[in-house]
Amino acid sequence: MRSFAQFALAGALLVAAGAAHADETKFLQSFKGNFAGKGTVQVTTDVPNVGVSCSFESNATSTSLSLDGNCRGLVVVSRAISANLKVTGAKYSGTYVGSRTGPAQLNGSRSGSAINLGIRWAKEVNGDRKAQMTVEKRGENGIRLTVTDTDPKTGKSVVTSRIDLSRT
Repeated sequence: MRSFAQFALAGALLVAAGAAHADETKFLQSFKGNFAGKGTVQVTTDVPNVGVSCSFESNATSTSLSLDGNCRGLVVVSRAISANLKVTGAKYSGTYVGSRTGPAQLNGSRSGSAINLGIRWAKEVNGDRKAQMTVEKRGENGIRLTVTDTDPKTGKSVVTSRIDLSRT
C-alpha cells in the first residue's frame, strides 16, 4: 500500500506545478486536465514491484495545483488520492493525502521541465520519513511521476514508484 502512497504522492507533485510568475503560470497550466496511465510501485524496498493503473483530474490556478484521483493495483486494490500544492516565489509546498501513513509534506522547486520535491512521510517508510519525488513534463500531453527512496540495507537510491501518464 505504501507504494500506492508514493505513486499518489507523485500525483501530488504533479499538483505542485503552480507558480506565481508568468513562466511558472504557463508551466502550471500545462498540467490542467484529466490524465491516466500505468506504472509500477513498491510498498517497501525489499518487496517486488506491483503494476498499477491510475487516473487523475487536476485543476490549476496561477499559484496552486490540486489533484484528485484513484490508483488500482492487483486488480482489486484501489486507493483514492488527493494532493494540494502552492507556489510561493520559486518554492513549491503542499500536502499529499492518501497514504496509509497519514498526510505527507512536500517541499521543493522546479528545474527545467521537472519539479523536484522532498517528501516527509507521516511515519517511517523504508527506515526513515524521507523520500524524493520528481514530476516531469514529457511533451505536450505526458507526465512522468517518479519516487526514489534509500534502501535501508544497502544505502543505495531505489526507484520505488514510476508512473507514466497521458492526457485523456
